[in-house]
Amino acid sequence: MTDIPAINASVPFRDYEQVLAYLYQHLPMFQRVGAPAFKKDLTNTIRLCQFLENPQNKIKAVHIAGTNGKGSVSHMTAAALQSAGYKTGLYTSPHLNSFTERIRINGAEMSQGSVVDFMNLIAPVITEIKPSFFEITVAMALWYFDREAVDIAVVEVGMGGCLDSTNVVRPVACCITNISLEHQEFLGDTLEAIAGEKAGIIKQRVPVVISEWHEETFPVFKRKSEACNAELIPAFEQWCAIQGEQGMDVFEGQDCILTGVVPFSGGDYQLKNIPAVVALASVLAGAGFMISKQSLKKGIEATHTLTGLKGRWQILSEHPLTIADTAHNLAGLSLAMNQLKKIDNGTIHFVMGFTREKKLGDIIPIFPVANAKYYFCEANIPRAMPSQTVKDYFEGHGIKGEAIPEVNAAIMAATSNAAPGDIIFITGSIFIIAEVENL
Repeated sequence: MTDIPAINASVPFRDYEQVLAYLYQHLPMFQRVGAPAFKKDLTNTIRLCQFLENPQNKIKAVHIAGTNGKGSVSHMTAAALQSAGYKTGLYTSPHLNSFTERIRINGAEMSQGSVVDFMNLIAPVITEIKPSFFEITVAMALWYFDREAVDIAVVEVGMGGCLDSTNVVRPVACCITNISLEHQEFLGDTLEAIAGEKAGIIKQRVPVVISEWHEETFPVFKRKSEACNAELIPAFEQWCAIQGEQGMDVFEGQDCILTGVVPFSGGDYQLKNIPAVVALASVLAGAGFMISKQSLKKGIEATHTLTGLKGRWQILSEHPLTIADTAHNLAGLSLAMNQLKKIDNGTIHFVMGFTREKKLGDIIPIFPVANAKYYFCEANIPRAMPSQTVKDYFEGHGIKGEAIPEVNAAIMAATSNAAPGDIIFITGSIFIIAEVENL
């Protein structure tokens, strides 16, 4: 790891801009550089928490892992708790527009002044511990939630589970969403191996909700929950969401418990996530956090407003219909393609880019050739795959398009070519969505 420069002990950080400059320039950040920033180790996080008098032991938490869906489940759960009147912390990653998006209480982002306060507090140990960007942000969130005396915090895993920095929390409930092949160089090259990493968040006697069944992954979760004497709640068996004419109806067994739910993210995206949120609400009731059906429905429907979630099937314009979505792996993009097929519009204009480690050969076959135009771009980060490289990959599979490196220039090109009844779909990477103007 690159040496972290010493901090002036007398005047560590004067303002928020200086903090951001230090964090972005001197700490390894997976969001920008990928593998060099990844640490499969809790040591630094534990040391930071010890210096902060162990805030992770003072807050009640919901811990959520998974490949796809964990962000939506985290935000919906936090929104439901917030609607029920609880002071609710929410930690997610990565951020799209501003650093403080990662840490929220009742939807309000952590104040810039509090970020400076935290960095000045830990300044004496930064060069000694040499934490990564992610390790610092996790410690910052836990410290902030403790300082602000939240009733409960929803904490989203960054990657994996077992040795993810967030795994220092002591949750009252856990949830594991969809598992698919991603980050194989870090988590393993089989679904079973990846599930083993995710199962690392299961704790002794802490109930765990599993949102989806898969023959390779569910036995892994079952074994781990039994070893930990933790109740395993298969949300896919006990609850289901069905798309109706007026929205989704949610069933617990044969009983319809929520009717006409219109989730914040349209279409079928949330059919598997909503049962997990409802299951978590049931588990949380056992821990003393009562969420009424009205609060649950409001949380699911008004997530964007309540927690500030962005980039999940987010409609930016109606004419032409312009959608931004952070889908970036085979499972997430397949859901997006299925949803797009259900919209009776004209040509789909795909504006997209990927990170260098993405295996495009697995993804390209799901994209349409007919009635589609492609604009390949790249995020302004070292991890970005060059737009010309993406173009070459797609053309090698019979799909032609334009390479327009700058994200918003690519969107402008798509907009100028699109008819009023067409669709513009911006996707492929969280970092592409982060650069979309007016998100």
